[in-house]
Order: sequence, then C-alpha cells, then structure tokens
Amino acid sequence: MFEIKADKMVERALLVGAYVEASDKYEAQSLLEELEELVDTLGIPVVERHLVHHRENHPRYLIGSGKAEELAALLKERQCDVLVFDNELTPAQQRNWEVLTGVTVADREEIILDIFGARARTREARLQVEVARLEYSLPRLTRAWSHLGGQGGGIGGKGEGESQLEQDRRRIRGQVDRLKRELDEVRRSRATQRKDRKRAPVPNAAIVGYTNVGKSSLLRRLTGADVLVENKLFATLDTTTRKIALPNKQPLLLTDTVGFVRRLPHELVESFNATLEEATLSDFIIHVLDASQPRVMEFYETTLRVLTDLGADTKQMLIVFNKTDKVSDPAILAGLRRQFPDSVFISVHTGAGIDELVERISDFVSNGTLTVELRLPAARSDLLAKLHRDGTVASLEYDGDIAHVVATVPKRAMETLAPFAVEPTHVP
Repeated sequence: MFEIKADKMVERALLVGAYVEASDKYEAQSLLEELEELVDTLGIPVVERHLVHHRENHPRYLIGSGKAEELAALLKERQCDVLVFDNELTPAQQRNWEVLTGVTVADREEIILDIFGARARTREARLQVEVARLEYSLPRLTRAWSHLGGQGGGIGGKGEGESQLEQDRRRIRGQVDRLKRELDEVRRSRATQRKDRKRAPVPNAAIVGYTNVGKSSLLRRLTGADVLVENKLFATLDTTTRKIALPNKQPLLLTDTVGFVRRLPHELVESFNATLEEATLSDFIIHVLDASQPRVMEFYETTLRVLTDLGADTKQMLIVFNKTDKVSDPAILAGLRRQFPDSVFISVHTGAGIDELVERISDFVSNGTLTVELRLPAARSDLLAKLHRDGTVASLEYDGDIAHVVATVPKRAMETLAPFAVEPTHVP
C-alpha cells in the first residue's frame, strides 16, 4: 500500500494498460480511463496514460524487456514517482519493475484496496478491508525485506532476512485469522439484525449499480437521509438502510449498496460478500445506471455479472437511468428507451422523473402485497400495531372484543396473519 511503501506522498503518476489481442484494444483503453478515475480518487495527479500492445505475457515484466526499458525511460523523462498498471502484477513482476525504475509500482488491485481502506467507516467494512489488504500484501513481503541480507552459517541455515520474513508471515497470518473471527462475530450480529427486520415484514429494495452513478444521491432524494454524496468512485462503502412511506402509506426499506467496478479484486468480492448480500435478500432491486456515460452498457453488464455471481439475478429489477440532465443528444435517451422500455429516466439533481420513479416503486411493492380482511381478538393488539406499522389499514371497526380490519400487507406477513383471515388466503 502506498502509505507503507513510500517515504513521501506520490505526486506524479504514469498509468499503463497492457493488452495482447488487437480486439481488446478498446476495452483496454476504457479500463485505463477508469483507472485514471480511481487514481484521481486517491488524490494522485496523473501525468500520462500509456497503452501497450504485446504479443504474450512475459514472466519478468508482463511486457517485453524492450518495452519495459522504454517505459522506464519515459518515467524518468516525465519525472514520475509512481507507475500504476491496470493489469494484475505478480509479486515478482512488481519487484522487478521497482528495481528497473526506482519508483513505487502498483497495480489496479492495490489502488482499489487503498481507496477502500481510506473510505471504510463501519467496523464491518474496516475489518473486511483490512483482511483483503493483508491477504494482498502477504505474498509481497519479500519486497519489504529486500534490504536484509541472506547471511547465516551452517548447512540449511536461514539468512537474517529470511528469518524476519517468516516471522512477519506468521504474524500476518495470525492477524488475518483474528480479523476473520471478529468479522464472523460482526456478521452474526448483522444476520440477527436482518432477521429482526424480516420479522417485521416491511418490503425491502436494494439500490445497486456501478460506482458513482448516483445511488447515494437517489437514497437521499427519496428518503431525506443525511448520507454522504460525493462525485468520486467508491464515495460510500457501507450499506445504508432508510425507511420511506410510499404514496399509499405502504412503508418500504431502501438499502444503498457498495458500487460495482470492473476487475474488482477477488479478495474484496469475497470480503464484501456480506455487504452485497443485501441485494440477494431484498424483495426487488433498483438498478441505477448513468444515462450520460458512453459505456453505460458495459457498466450494465458488469453489474449483472456481479448480481449473477451473488445469485441475485433472478430478483425483480427496476432499471433506472439517472443523470438525464447531462445528456445533450435526445437520440441517446431514445435509444435507451427502445432498449429498456420498462425503465425509468430521472435526474436526481433536478428532480425530473422522481415522481414517476416513486409510482413504479409503489407498483413493485404492490405486486408483493395482498389486501385481506381480518378478525383480530383484543388479546392480539400487537398484530394490529404491526398492521399499522408494516402495512396499510383501509378500515377498522370493533365488535366487542373483535377488531374487523381490512388491510394491505406484504405477502410474507400472511404466515402470521393467516389464522385470523376471514377467508382463506392463497399466497403465490
């Protein structure tokens, strides 16, 4: 990580994206542009982006030694003090580049880990990030102890550096085990909270999408919640859940999730699984896309792949195109409407389309509700309170100790309410 490797703050970065197949050039260029946004999020100025085509992956530098020498010369000419690869570098390749160039070398994975480390706020997120960072650094410890000699006497004797390296490896493995135990405790607590939330049958929708498409801004607009809104990648890492009342008085829980990005480090996919579980456990998904983004379809596919990996791709999904105020060409919006006829087009910034979005959300919730007639005994005033809190009570009349209620409730609530229904209710 930068704060560990560097003696001073890096000031000038050169970005490199390497690709083998000519057909991959556009994708490599797109990823390199995204890498610049990631590096900018860390506050590191980018001097230049450099796209490198090579015939095969080389074990020493990833690219050929001739092109490696050219890049080293370019680094010196541009007076850069950090080299960032969009490609994944092996620990050996990272060391070789640092020896060749004499500057700090990082890859896309390390950049994302640094961003997550700087932006984690809750205990769970901090634990998740720390586990991922330690697992990433473990095979790279040799670089940290390259200054120690391999001195030592006797057959099979260990050198000074090797001994210290093994001590550090054991220490880090111990830290990882301890952090994972803490994380398990936090997740069990989180699961209990989630179970309590499900016990009160309020429908839940997860807001998902690529990073920086406006998910947190949408949550703030819909709920009035005081959540962080910032025009940076991964501005928020922790889930935020807020309750809103829809026009028909039906309550709904809205959960903002961590944003997706291409080539997310696998350590983070695993460690943030609990965070992303909100999408798998929700009643439906609100998938937010940036209508002004030229690569909007790529980002749409990226998010779908992540949802598929999580097993959340079968959920009902409402597609929402945000930032329509930034689209100057009407043909772009017309094309998106043809491709996604059931989607909603909004601008969180101007408020355009928000009313339509709320109506569509209400429709999604209604599809998961039932209108029932109930006879509740006086002893079950707790159920009447739940109906007011979690559903919509249309009428309420008392006949002695019996409350006659007509209410619209989430379908999953019928498991508790079925014994008091006037007519048998079939829940599909």
